[in-house]
Amino acid sequence: MDDKKPFADGAIIALTADTGIGRLTIARPEKRNALTDAMWRALPAAIAWLVKTRAMRVIVIEGAGGRDFSAGADIGEFETLRKDAGTARAYETANSAAFAAIRTCPVPVIAAIRGICFGGGFGLAAAADLRLADTSARFAIPAARLGLAYPPDAVQDLVRALGDQQARRALYTAGELSAAEALACGCLLSVSDADRLDAEVDALAARMAAAAPLSVRASKAAISAGPAPQSRDRADRLAAATFDSEDYAEGRRAFMEKRAPAFSGR
Repeated sequence: MDDKKPFADGAIIALTADTGIGRLTIARPEKRNALTDAMWRALPAAIAWLVKTRAMRVIVIEGAGGRDFSAGADIGEFETLRKDAGTARAYETANSAAFAAIRTCPVPVIAAIRGICFGGGFGLAAAADLRLADTSARFAIPAARLGLAYPPDAVQDLVRALGDQQARRALYTAGELSAAEALACGCLLSVSDADRLDAEVDALAARMAAAAPLSVRASKAAISAGPAPQSRDRADRLAAATFDSEDYAEGRRAFMEKRAPAFSGR
């Protein structure tokens, strides 16, 4: 099942594995993995390919080059693609679609963060379910330094990730947070030494991929359910469906037989 598919002329790379762990790499290391408009637009399709076409059970998002997660949007495009309110709305529609693709992805998304995680890059990480970093990670939202504002949906992701007070500080001052500060406010699940991050991420992703997929999807839907009745109804339907699944029967058998279950996602 191992397969690789490039998007946005290879600046976004989706990779599958027999383990059920998909990887999405922001592959522009010469620009600190800054995202072009084409890359923003490609992200939803890349995620859909991993989940719907290749049935990955977990997705790991990372930056190429082993140095930075992402510097955010490529400011070099702003003079044409984000020069005023009209063009900014069109540009940010693609941004919001990328954030939403991560936020609403039916399977867990893990952000593996090294180095710079700024602006829209931080927005991608904030939309993920879990964030793990190494000690080099640095976080910032430079909107107040550039004189622009971020889409409200991205701001809400940042509030959920950082907490109200740290999100306000980050947005109002454009100041940086260290990995230790991000860990302290609950933005990060863990901080590792540089040579341990991949192992930490792989171990966590493997545990998720080995769990019952329908159960994990139902849990994610329940965690994400908002006040709208349709989102709660969807979470209820996914939870109820687990009890009629083959995986539930397999889980019961495995427990009685004192063995590890082999879940199929059916």
